Amino acid sequence: MIGWGKQLKAAFGASFLWLVCLIYFTQGFRSFVWTAVSYQLKDRLKLSPSASQFVSSIAFFPWSIKPLYGILSDCIPIKGRRRIPYLVIATVLSLVPWIFLGINATLRNSKWHLMIFLMVQNLGSAMADVIVDAMIAEAVRLERTSFAGDLQSISWLAMALGGICGSLLGGLALTNLQIDTVFLLFSILPAIQLLSCGFVKENSVGSKVSPEFTNPRKSHTVNGNSSILDDNLVAKKSNIRTSRRKKSTTKNKRGAIVPHKSQIPEKADFLAVQWFHSMKAATYSLCHAFKQPIILRPMTWFFLAHVTVPNLSTVMFYYQTEFLNLEASFLGTARVVGWLGLMLGTLIYNKYLKKMKLRRILALAQISLSFLSLLDIVLVSRVNVAFGISDRIMVLCGSALADAVNQLKFMPFLILSGQLCPPGIEGTLFALFMSINNLGSTLGSFVSAGLALILNLSSGSFDNLILGIAVQVLCTFIPIAFLFLVPKEATGIST
Repeated sequence: MIGWGKQLKAAFGASFLWLVCLIYFTQGFRSFVWTAVSYQLKDRLKLSPSASQFVSSIAFFPWSIKPLYGILSDCIPIKGRRRIPYLVIATVLSLVPWIFLGINATLRNSKWHLMIFLMVQNLGSAMADVIVDAMIAEAVRLERTSFAGDLQSISWLAMALGGICGSLLGGLALTNLQIDTVFLLFSILPAIQLLSCGFVKENSVGSKVSPEFTNPRKSHTVNGNSSILDDNLVAKKSNIRTSRRKKSTTKNKRGAIVPHKSQIPEKADFLAVQWFHSMKAATYSLCHAFKQPIILRPMTWFFLAHVTVPNLSTVMFYYQTEFLNLEASFLGTARVVGWLGLMLGTLIYNKYLKKMKLRRILALAQISLSFLSLLDIVLVSRVNVAFGISDRIMVLCGSALADAVNQLKFMPFLILSGQLCPPGIEGTLFALFMSINNLGSTLGSFVSAGLALILNLSSGSFDNLILGIAVQVLCTFIPIAFLFLVPKEATGIST
């Protein structure tokens, strides 16, 4: 293990590894503060489950437009650099809202103010997620490709560790601290991340020649991969440079050469034209690849799998805390069990299911999720008490098993996305896939909020909760009808 760490340090540098691990750890540790957000919406703002789910759905919308951050970073450098400046901006956006919400009680006690600040915070987190993925792709693109798997492994380990620590400490913190203190404590991690950005050096665009610049049709990289520009831009660039060389200098009375007054505006105009065409080309390549049936059809299935199945997790959170009187510390422990379930699902998939047809895996996952939803019916109907099974055991088992099955369902998504991404735009297209997944979850949350509203499920009113869970169970079978969208012969090894 020590030798492996030294090899990674020699290949990428200690500051780069530290920044990557810190960002992924912070992403996992977000459960520490979002547990407090859930209690803020329920106890302080007195929101109903549907209203609470609506606020959370809006707040998480920035995760649905992740490709936009990648395209901006790829095509519009800031002071000649594509990654670190955007990472600094993203970190500031994820840091400042927690400070304001921690200091100002008026902001955190207003539904609309809280929603706006949470949306800004998610904007920063989502942007940082895209940028660090791009940095990893670039870091392993050339001579260090042999370390690609190692870098991804250490990233996932850092996020899992962050999730476990955040879930454990989040419940304990809420038991012993005020919510405003929890917000301020979490801001320490983005603050450290902001300081760490200053220790990672990034070469300016064009500071050194790389294989991508030897071909005039390749002018920049998208998440570490080449993006093709229009030939007209190359010709236009040449004409602008020729014209600028003629006009950019003149002679003074002594015969000395001085810059022409119009040099700076012409340079700005050229950069604006270059950025526009660069973004246009990147967007065109992304849309052209995505509309291919072999990509569009399976991604449509994953989108529908989220939208058509309501998720009553917010209502269950209210039920567990108000009716079952489960403490925040216990619910944090349940989330830790859920993280362990995610790891278990990953291990099961890698060892036993990689060669199985994806259609079969996804069908089994949907059927398993429907049966696990029946555990919630058992819990709500209090049948478990009649058999001497405690509520805590039911919640822990349900959390672990549901997260394990969801991971079994998510792994084919990751595998299929990697297989379908065409060479050249893997990073940006994968960000688009993840955005579609996130957008489906967001829209599914609106469906869930609507169902809770229709059934009059609110704080202290859970009479129709069993009916809501029954609807969820039936809807779980809907995505199975659309499995024809997934390639028939696709497995975890090949499509």
